[in-house]
Amino acid sequence: MVQMTEIRSALQRVIDPELGADIVDLGMVKNVQMDGGHVTVKVALTIAACPLRDQIENEVRRKLLAVPGVTDVTIEIGAMTQAERTALMERARLRAREEAEPTMVHPNTRVVAISSGKGGVGKSSLSANLALALAGQGHKVGLLDADIWGFSIPRILGLGGERLEAGMDRRIVPASAHGIQVVSTGLLLDDEDTALMWRGLMLSKALEQFLRDVAWDQDLDYLLLDMPPGTGDVQMALSRLLPQAEMVVVTTPQLAAQKVAARVADMARRSHMPVIGVVENMSGFTTPAGEHFPLFGSGGGRALAEDLGVELLGAVPIDPRVAEGGDAGNPVVVADPTSPSAVAIAAAAKALTTLLPPIADDGCSARLTLVAEQLAKMGA
Repeated sequence: MVQMTEIRSALQRVIDPELGADIVDLGMVKNVQMDGGHVTVKVALTIAACPLRDQIENEVRRKLLAVPGVTDVTIEIGAMTQAERTALMERARLRAREEAEPTMVHPNTRVVAISSGKGGVGKSSLSANLALALAGQGHKVGLLDADIWGFSIPRILGLGGERLEAGMDRRIVPASAHGIQVVSTGLLLDDEDTALMWRGLMLSKALEQFLRDVAWDQDLDYLLLDMPPGTGDVQMALSRLLPQAEMVVVTTPQLAAQKVAARVADMARRSHMPVIGVVENMSGFTTPAGEHFPLFGSGGGRALAEDLGVELLGAVPIDPRVAEGGDAGNPVVVADPTSPSAVAIAAAAKALTTLLPPIADDGCSARLTLVAEQLAKMGA
């Protein structure tokens, strides 16, 4: 049975992209009612004609439907009273003074965790190529290698000789590769063969530092996280540090991989992190003559997507050029964009942006944010 505490926790993960706080803390949630699996929530916006109305409504619906047991959501949109807008203004001023953003990742940045239930499904190669495909479609993209132990992003992107350095403000400056920002523990070590023998607390602290001490561009459209496989410390830390994060699950076609991938999706939903789609990797091999061989079976990705109630974003075929490009530091999306694998990854990137379009830069609260920052500077 759905509990009100779960509903409230899900609503607290809906972030106003301009004020950088959740809609519960901002006083925008006025009433919540539950009837079995049907949840009705009343949300008050700053003005009735708020340009971000559809975006906020969609975020509320997706977050609530991620709660186990919730089957339907009704959202009633209203407008704040003058007194409520005044109270919101006070909260905005307080946040501006105290710099309450918990990380250097801007609230307007879409955060997508590329995850898998187990290793060996090509998650890192897919993360790197997906980030480059998004950049190739005109978006500003960052890529965080959150696989602290098993980092491979630097080699895939040709960053073997690069090292992270601190800027004038003592923040870590991301590396740059093929037009995207990149951070990885592999960029902190002199030798990529060095083993990181870190326990759970150090893993979550490393992720925390990469989010709080890295000078990520504030106008990033997307930040992709190449997650470690499974459901451990890093995954749990992510749900705490980045409440706006959403997950894409990577699987291969066979039933065993599908069942393992379902576990990471279950963990995400227990943490109120929406799963937005599935990508099936290694989806069969097609010879130059056109003959197709489903080496790892078929249909696993679509079956998983249907079980989770999300979209199958794409099916990426087995392609030797993916491994060759990763070994050479020249990913297939850049090296051979017309290859079947690159085309499939580009299509998955396009499907992702359709589900999660870049967040608008202006809306109903923009003027409040500007005024709050001005008041904070004046010490009001």
